[in-house]
Amino acid sequence: MTEIPQAGDRAPGFSVPDQDGKTVALADFADRWLVLYFYPRDDTPGCTVEAQEFTALATEFAAWECDIVGVSPDSPQKHCNFIVKYGLDVRLLADPEHAVLAPYGAWRLKKNYGREYMGVARSTFLIAPNGSVVRAWPNVRAKGHAAKVLEALRELSG
Repeated sequence: MTEIPQAGDRAPGFSVPDQDGKTVALADFADRWLVLYFYPRDDTPGCTVEAQEFTALATEFAAWECDIVGVSPDSPQKHCNFIVKYGLDVRLLADPEHAVLAPYGAWRLKKNYGREYMGVARSTFLIAPNGSVVRAWPNVRAKGHAAKVLEALRELSG
């Protein structure tokens, strides 16, 4: 069973490419809030809703000095296509080797119609400017989730 970071835990470090091929590390967000959300695949219904909702609230997150970063196993090129197709305003990290997904417990055993397989569990972590996890959502429903994360950010930083 994969451990999922909880409130109070140090956020696991990472260093992977974003949609433009630029290496992004947890340390890049020092002194800022970070929404790190994990999703299964670009351009699928739930993943699109989630990315669009975070995009719609991006200005409000920015007002709280909070960056939004999505992570999936998709390639940088797929991320670029996804961003362009839907006009997204979130940074997307490519993690085909599960270097970020695994330490955050987002790469885990899933069940569907009686079949078990490893896959991405939609989950989100709110990371404080000091690098600690302050809120974890291990099993997310896409619709309305971005607003819940923004509400938590307001409560915790306000």
